[in-house]
Amino acid sequence: MPSDQVLADRNGLSAMDRRRFLQAGASLAALASFALRPGDEAWAAPSFSSNPFSLGIASGDQTADGVVLWTRLAPSPLVQTGGMPRREVPVQWQLATDEGMSNVVRSGAALAAPQLVHSVHVELEGLEPARDYYYQFKAGHDTSPIGRTKTAPAPGAQVDELKFAFASCQAWPDGYYSAYNRMAEEDLDLVVHLGDYIYESGIDRNGGNRNVFVPGQFRSETKGLQRYRLQHSLYKTDPDLQAAHARFPWIVTWDDHEVENDYTDAIPQDPSTRFLKRRAAAYRAYYEHLPLGRRSFPHGPNMRIYRDLMWGNLAQFRVLDTRQYRDDHPCGDGETPRCAEALDPSVTMTGPPQERWLLNGLERDERKWNIIAQQVLMAELDHKEGPGKIFWNDSWDGYPLARARILRHLESRNINNPVVITGDWHSTFVNDLLLNFNKPESEPVATEFVGTSISTNGDAEVYGPYYGPFIPFNEHIKFFDGDRRGYVRCTVDQDQWVSDLRMVTTVSRRDAPVYTLASFAVENGRAGAHRI
Repeated sequence: MPSDQVLADRNGLSAMDRRRFLQAGASLAALASFALRPGDEAWAAPSFSSNPFSLGIASGDQTADGVVLWTRLAPSPLVQTGGMPRREVPVQWQLATDEGMSNVVRSGAALAAPQLVHSVHVELEGLEPARDYYYQFKAGHDTSPIGRTKTAPAPGAQVDELKFAFASCQAWPDGYYSAYNRMAEEDLDLVVHLGDYIYESGIDRNGGNRNVFVPGQFRSETKGLQRYRLQHSLYKTDPDLQAAHARFPWIVTWDDHEVENDYTDAIPQDPSTRFLKRRAAAYRAYYEHLPLGRRSFPHGPNMRIYRDLMWGNLAQFRVLDTRQYRDDHPCGDGETPRCAEALDPSVTMTGPPQERWLLNGLERDERKWNIIAQQVLMAELDHKEGPGKIFWNDSWDGYPLARARILRHLESRNINNPVVITGDWHSTFVNDLLLNFNKPESEPVATEFVGTSISTNGDAEVYGPYYGPFIPFNEHIKFFDGDRRGYVRCTVDQDQWVSDLRMVTTVSRRDAPVYTLASFAVENGRAGAHRI
């Protein structure tokens, strides 16, 4: 991969600018868990013009003894400052074992600082494992809604069942978040979000398919820090997104649209941008608006988001970042035949350190299910009917040897029940992952479930007509649906994994009904899904 100096120069950011970014990140790191201390100068008795918790509350990154609680003060969410003064504001928080908040077991105060656009990340430790908790914030005389969260089971603890949903791709102008409306009615332990939490595109005055007025500051494409903050704010005003956050702890990772479409490491789609500066702004705003802890605090244009989550003796999640460290598309952008450059063994999707972390973690783990949570289609998808093959280079098809290294490791080390969960595609796939996709009769080494979008593409039929004719030429793809919106609900126990493909009838209304389009099971000890 190119050196930092080359990347910085190519994108209009000097080495000195990059060092300043890193220094600024270090100076802000202390704010990630800034606690209110005696003598701190803050707005001791704040009074707000309207509800300061307009962006909701959230929790995530849970461990066996802890969780991150999040909120942001924004009485006027669609203006740059959120309607807040440039003063630190004390925010009280409470954690209880009951939904009525009568049995409070932990409480404290944190500072909502203007440097982090008055967001609060409370990182708790010392909690009981495998327990539901309820939490609430207070600022001045205003209180937030009550949220529910849950700690993970203790390491090695016997766990009979895990229920979770995964989702991705929620373009706000493309339709309502009716899928989140229905997800919030589910009985889940957690939610995994696999990327495209926001989209960087400008939004017209009618709010796209939502047909609601959107102020003029949203017309431009999202590039600078203030504009990324506004985009996150607009998305988080959605009541159904807020409900799903308040109901479940979330594990989040990003894809491309949190920054710019199809970017790779420090290489943008638009070469005219000062991309590292843009990436730094995007990462900062992403952190400010999601329940992430200290380990994910951004340092300029760098932010560590790949990490793991253990769930007793039943499962582990390895959450990947396939954007920040990948090589540029070896065969160029878009769809092409496979080129010789793609067969260079040094080409990487994850960067060498993250790849080693992934493989080493899988090798050491003895849990029943090994879940790889990541962004883009891992299975091969030939985009051509008949002889010859054409591939979409932004997926793992553009990095075939990097994919092969992972699949060979799963097979050669006999990794327990590997399952890949994937977002990005705005379509639903159930795939066998093979060591050699030219031999569809071979035994799979893992299973991949690809979830459709929450709202992106709206109710339009786009990918069904396009990809549908290719599917018969990809025999390892066991199921495909192109243009429904929804999420995947997973129920995992010691014997099997069941994925229910949950779809809403439309995204033109918030209260659209939900139904199960199909269900697939993976049996313990046998890769490959079958329909049930």
